[in-house]
Amino acid sequence: MAKPVSLKVSIKLSNQIWEMAYKARLKEFDDVLEKDDIDISALKEISFHGIPDDQGKRALCWRLLLNYLPTERAKWKTDLMDQRSLYKQFIKEMIVIPGERESDGDVTFSDHPLSMNPDSEWQTFFKDNEVLLQIDKDVRRLCPDISFFQQPTEFPCTDIVNSDNVKRLHTRVQRQVLRCANVERKGLGITKIALSIKKANENYAPMAEGAEAHWEVVERILFLYAKLNPGQGYVQGMNEIVGPIYHAFACDPNEEFREFAEADCFFCFTNLMSEIRDFFIKSLDESENGINKMMNRMLAQLKNYDIDIWLRFQQLELRPQYYSFRWLTLLLSQEFPLPDVLRIWDSLFSDRDRFDFLIQVCCAMIIILRNQLIQGDFPSNLKLLQNFPPMDVQVILSKAVELSRQKIF
Repeated sequence: MAKPVSLKVSIKLSNQIWEMAYKARLKEFDDVLEKDDIDISALKEISFHGIPDDQGKRALCWRLLLNYLPTERAKWKTDLMDQRSLYKQFIKEMIVIPGERESDGDVTFSDHPLSMNPDSEWQTFFKDNEVLLQIDKDVRRLCPDISFFQQPTEFPCTDIVNSDNVKRLHTRVQRQVLRCANVERKGLGITKIALSIKKANENYAPMAEGAEAHWEVVERILFLYAKLNPGQGYVQGMNEIVGPIYHAFACDPNEEFREFAEADCFFCFTNLMSEIRDFFIKSLDESENGINKMMNRMLAQLKNYDIDIWLRFQQLELRPQYYSFRWLTLLLSQEFPLPDVLRIWDSLFSDRDRFDFLIQVCCAMIIILRNQLIQGDFPSNLKLLQNFPPMDVQVILSKAVELSRQKIF
C-alpha cells in the first residue's frame, strides 16, 4: 500500500509545479517580446490571459498595446528619445507663470492681470487655474486604499522642483476638503453620486522642495493633457484612467523606463483617451462609441445571457445608468483594488475588438450576483452593484470569457 503524501510534501510539489508553469509563461512572453519585429497579434493573445509583473513585462506590453512603442525594436531608442524630449518641451512651454518668462522688456507693460485681451497670458493663466483646481482635488484622492501616490517619486521633474521661475502646480490653487467619491455623469463631465468608504491614513501633502509625490506627477500629466486638448479639456474621472497606467510604469524594475514613467504615461494615456474620449463628451453620448450606446449594448447582451435578471431589472426600473455608467466610463477602475484593475486592463488592452470585452466583464459581474439580484429589491440591488463585493477577479474574467463565446452582434 502506497504511503500517503504528507501535507508539507504536497505543498512543495504544488509550489514546484506552479513555479514551472510561471517560468514557462515568462518564456512565452520573452519569445514574443524579444523578436526584432514583434507580432502584435501574438502579444495580444498571450496578454489577454494576464501579463506577469516580473521584469517590467506589464509596463512594456502596455506601451506596445497602447500604440506608444512601434513593433520594430530597432526604432525604440529613437522614438522614445523623441517622445520624451517632446514631453519635456511641453513642460517648459505650458507650465509657466505670466510675467516670469525671460523677456527683453517688461512683459507686464502690454499684458497684466486685468487685461481683457483674449491672447493675454494672464487670462490663460486664470482659466487654467479653474481646471487645475478640479485636477488637484481629484489626484489627491487617487487610490486612497494604498499609499503609493502619496509617496515621493525617485525621479522628480528637475525643471520644476529646481526652478526659481516655475512654481509647482499645486501652489496655484487653494487646497480644499477632499473626500473619495463614486462618480456619475452630470452636464459635460462626471460628478459625485455617493461617498466611498475608502480612506487613507496618510496625507496627500506636497513634498518638500526638491521632491515630488506621485500624485503631483499625475497632476502635471493631466494638466498638460487638458492644455493640449482644449476641445475636451479635463473631465473628472480621467484621474482614474491615468492612475493605473502611471502606477505600472513608475513601478517598472527597469530603471531607465522608470525614470521616464511620466512622459511615457502621458503619451499612453493620450492614446487610450483617443479611443474612449466619447465616454467623456456628453454631446457624443448617442454616437456609435458613446456611453449610452455602450450601456444599451450591455443591457441587450445581459437580456440574452440571463433573461431572469433582465426582467428583474425591468420590474425594479433599475436602469444601467445607475451602476454601469461608472463601470464603463472608468474601465472598472473604481470597482476593484488596484492589482485587480491592472489584471482586468491586461485583457481590455489586449481585446482584438478593443472594449467589447469590457461589456462581457460587466455582464459577468451581474450574472455572478444573479441570486442576490433576483431576490433583492431596488435599494439593496443598487447598493450591491455600486459596491461590488470582493472576490477573485479571475472568476469574473473566466465568466466573461465564457460569455464572449456567446457574443451577440
